[in-house]
Amino acid sequence: MRSKSNWTLNRKGHRSLRILLLGLNYAPELTGIGKYSGEMMEWLAARGHDVRVITTPPYYPAWKVRDDYQWWQYRKETSPAGVTIYRCPLWVPKRPNGISRMVHLGSFATSSLPVMLSSVLWRPHIVLNVEPAFFGAPSAVLTAMLSGASSWLHVQDFEIDAAFELNLLPSQGAIHNFALAYERFVMRGFTRVSSISRNMVKRLAEKGIDNGKAVHFPNWVDVDAVRPLDGPNQLRQELGLSDDQVVLLYSGNLGLKQGLETLPPLAAELRDDPRLHFVFCGDGAFRPQLEQMTAGLKNVSLLPLQPIEKLNELLNVADIHLLPQKEDAADLVMPSKLTGILASGRPVISTAAAGTQVAEIVAGRGINVPPGDEKLLRDAVLTLAANKTMREEMGRAARRYAEEHLGREQVLLRFEFEMEGLLAESEVREVRSATRSEAPSPRPD
Repeated sequence: MRSKSNWTLNRKGHRSLRILLLGLNYAPELTGIGKYSGEMMEWLAARGHDVRVITTPPYYPAWKVRDDYQWWQYRKETSPAGVTIYRCPLWVPKRPNGISRMVHLGSFATSSLPVMLSSVLWRPHIVLNVEPAFFGAPSAVLTAMLSGASSWLHVQDFEIDAAFELNLLPSQGAIHNFALAYERFVMRGFTRVSSISRNMVKRLAEKGIDNGKAVHFPNWVDVDAVRPLDGPNQLRQELGLSDDQVVLLYSGNLGLKQGLETLPPLAAELRDDPRLHFVFCGDGAFRPQLEQMTAGLKNVSLLPLQPIEKLNELLNVADIHLLPQKEDAADLVMPSKLTGILASGRPVISTAAAGTQVAEIVAGRGINVPPGDEKLLRDAVLTLAANKTMREEMGRAARRYAEEHLGREQVLLRFEFEMEGLLAESEVREVRSATRSEAPSPRPD
């Protein structure tokens, strides 16, 4: 049993936890899961916790390892907040497909295993695994067992379900059945399992996770850093956009599961409307196709991924944000970009099935249309473009939602509280186990 002498108090007056994170994506990646994992670990370290991270060299969303890293190299770093980061080798395919993605994920699961096992000697209190990549989940459970730690799986995307729905893996047959059984078995080995939306937490129950183990842990936004801007926008001026033009912005990962193929035809259909201008910003596997589909469209601007210091200015370029989603993936993933969209105080047009978390959040803060309905998507654009008052009212509602539910401090404070509660439960179990083992045996008659 871990003795109380292993605990110390951090400068906030809380127990100082030793937290080990295993995750495929991490800072300095600017989008998606890497951004959130980086912010979370830096926040925990600043709170006085001892934090270690086992991850990969930065490669996302460009699907190319950054030039100052080598894909085959182990590397140790220390962040400004004191997070110890171990970068493990990762093979990155030039053209990701079903098979190459499996090899890609397997390379990290293999290269990270010895680093995970060596962390047993560090004796973490909590081993946290972020999905994707679920490939590393068994090593997270094993490391927790060997070190006497609690284990926590945080699901950003249901990776296996999404692979089926997006045809990266067969949706029927032996492989399908084995993958689901494997996922269920591994998930049930974690002490806690969390996800980023209420509907995704409900889906955990379908995978055999007891309600007592499931936690809602949403993504967040720094509502002070991302906020509505008044006055001139320098980026808008650089793009040559007038104040009376209505800008429709998609910003983030240009990937396969975003449903981006619906946007170039929309821009082409509206090319003769001088009020409207489309801005697509980001990087990813779909970018070459997006460039080809928008070639020659004067009402479209393509931007590279912007540095974090320009994020607020970029989000405020928009009069309307665009959030396309594939129908089959709508409740398997919760788009991380939605938090910034809401905080920017601009309305959003999304394409998500009714009843999904995306549709519920967008209601009253934008317009949601069914995926694949091109006419309703166009009508939504024209409706919002023609009604500035409606845009402003929806934008204010979006900002209020972000302030009340998605602020970084309040979300991460709840997460810290959950972790402390998890360790308290572990202590109670250890005390009860020790009491039972030390109880005198009944005297024979």
